[in-house]
Amino acid sequence: MAQHVFIVMPFGVKEGIDFNSVYRDLIKPALLDVGLEPFRADEDILPGDIRADMFQELLMADLVVADLSINNANAWYELGVRHGLRARGIVQIRSGSDKIPFDVCVDRTLHYHLQDGAPDPAFLKEDRALLGKVALETLQSQRSRPSSPVYQYLPNLQEPDWKSLRVKNADGFWRKHEQWESRVEVARKNNRPGDILVLADEAPSYALKLEGYRTAGNALMSVGQFAYALEQFEKALAIEPDDLACAQKKGIALGRLGKTALAGQWFKDLSDKHPRDAETWALLGRLEKERWIGLWRKEGVGKDVMKDDAACESEQLKEAIRAYRQGFIEQPESYYAGINALTLSFLLRYLLDENKDDEELTAMIGGVRWAVTSELTRETSNKKNYWARVTLADLEVLVGDEKTVDKAYKYAVAAARDDWFALDSSRQQLRLLQALDFRPEPVSAAINVFDKALAALEKPESSRPPRKVFLFSGHMVDAAGRTAPRFPAAKEKDAINAIAKQLAALEAGPDDLAMCGGACGGDLIFAEACLRHGLQLQIRIPFAVPEFLEKSVSFAGDNWRDRYFAVQHHPNTRLFVMPDELGELPHNTNPYERNNLWQLYSAISWGAEKVYFICLWDGKGGDGPGGTRQMHDTVKQRAGRVYVLDTHTLFNIPSTGDSL
Repeated sequence: MAQHVFIVMPFGVKEGIDFNSVYRDLIKPALLDVGLEPFRADEDILPGDIRADMFQELLMADLVVADLSINNANAWYELGVRHGLRARGIVQIRSGSDKIPFDVCVDRTLHYHLQDGAPDPAFLKEDRALLGKVALETLQSQRSRPSSPVYQYLPNLQEPDWKSLRVKNADGFWRKHEQWESRVEVARKNNRPGDILVLADEAPSYALKLEGYRTAGNALMSVGQFAYALEQFEKALAIEPDDLACAQKKGIALGRLGKTALAGQWFKDLSDKHPRDAETWALLGRLEKERWIGLWRKEGVGKDVMKDDAACESEQLKEAIRAYRQGFIEQPESYYAGINALTLSFLLRYLLDENKDDEELTAMIGGVRWAVTSELTRETSNKKNYWARVTLADLEVLVGDEKTVDKAYKYAVAAARDDWFALDSSRQQLRLLQALDFRPEPVSAAINVFDKALAALEKPESSRPPRKVFLFSGHMVDAAGRTAPRFPAAKEKDAINAIAKQLAALEAGPDDLAMCGGACGGDLIFAEACLRHGLQLQIRIPFAVPEFLEKSVSFAGDNWRDRYFAVQHHPNTRLFVMPDELGELPHNTNPYERNNLWQLYSAISWGAEKVYFICLWDGKGGDGPGGTRQMHDTVKQRAGRVYVLDTHTLFNIPSTGDSL
């Protein structure tokens, strides 16, 4: 997504300068040449309040270029609004050498050349190049000293939260963003990390990229794709290094990926920087707890042995308790930190066989209950708080009996909205207590509630990983009249044999997953071969079925159309149609490239080490964007295992031009 530049300048001819020509011939091409997306308010052809759109642009644009060649009141006013809203991202330009007002003369101003009121052709190339260079340098120095004099001289002034400044009647940004967020949420609920990874790169404007990466990262975390979630959080932190929420999630992802030492240092640095933040302390406590669990929880070991080992590691357990406890002290409304401090404290007493009264624990029980109860008063009919409810139930495991535990967890499950991962996460925490034989009757009652709830749901696909993932891309059968043969129809049998041989060599079988398109030729031959081997098959196509058939299947004859439907309706096949799953095609996006990326991300979301990419390819670029070359090059970069079935050799076609 190109970074967005809003242009502040007069319109038409003013004081002998043709500003429309300045924009058309100088500013717009200069920005387009360096990959930026310029926008001037008069380009918006949609009906609405132009001032609302202008205010929204001044807030949200990544960069504002302000032409201050004349004393135009509107331009000065808009520059002042930008100075007040954003600390950085401003480029001033002007023609001529007249002095500019004192308030902005300290800022760098780029001068351009005019002849007869329009950009001077003799200097146009030079002026374009300089403006593009300065624009990029300004965007790349966003973490440097503020360019707004307001923020320069008021160093403690903070930029406003963009979400809190939604401009009335300026719906363009927000409508697109809400549609995008809705798509991400659908993908998360459907447990499709590949969809999320595609959508993560399609946030509707660069100004919303930070929010986009954060949303995508959270969604990927919720379905257990920690490596790809980490990528999203690091992209967000590259935009805003001080974003605490993304920094915290990065630490969680590092821990989940087994990088405990790195995660521990990351959280300690965060807690030093944010000593009053409960969430940071709680996440440090979570990491310390996982370290403790790793010291005693082992497969094939009896409960008595694990209990003894857990007790021997009590000092590590105390580290976790201290971090959670500190978070609850700093922010008593943080019931997550409180319930974990309580649960681990009860476990410590149990493991060390200490039964003495503890006034602090009694006070914490009341504190957690009050914090949760207060939070639950904010529930609405459309928004139930599962995590607050389950915290009350977790409290009953510590102090209640089977009856109160059963009631409390059923109350929590009712708010889960069929979220398999949330329910399973809570069950896993209870199994930790069960492994140590802690309060066996209440714990068993709690686990029983989750077992019943999860049994009623379909187990997510991402919780049933395939052994291998076979990804395919290849040429379609040549259309009649094609001058340079690529896949002659007469060579179909050779392709069938080559693909079958490659699948056999890689030992493809029923425990594996296959992914491809549905075009006549390589795609359908590969699909048919995978179904014969008993694989589960996913087909992804860039258009609705009728349009796809017309563009990619039917031209080769009725036989291919029949074969397409035979594959689509096979019981092992799942069809995914891109507009239905990912929504409308973004502006300036090629559908075939997007479909390739969708295929690839869906494959590597199972783990790049599982991906085997087979391509039926002549080694050349395709007839247009989104061909086999794009898939081949991207897979080599992201995954690794690539098996090329060279059609020059396979079909005995002379190799000329661009090749492998």
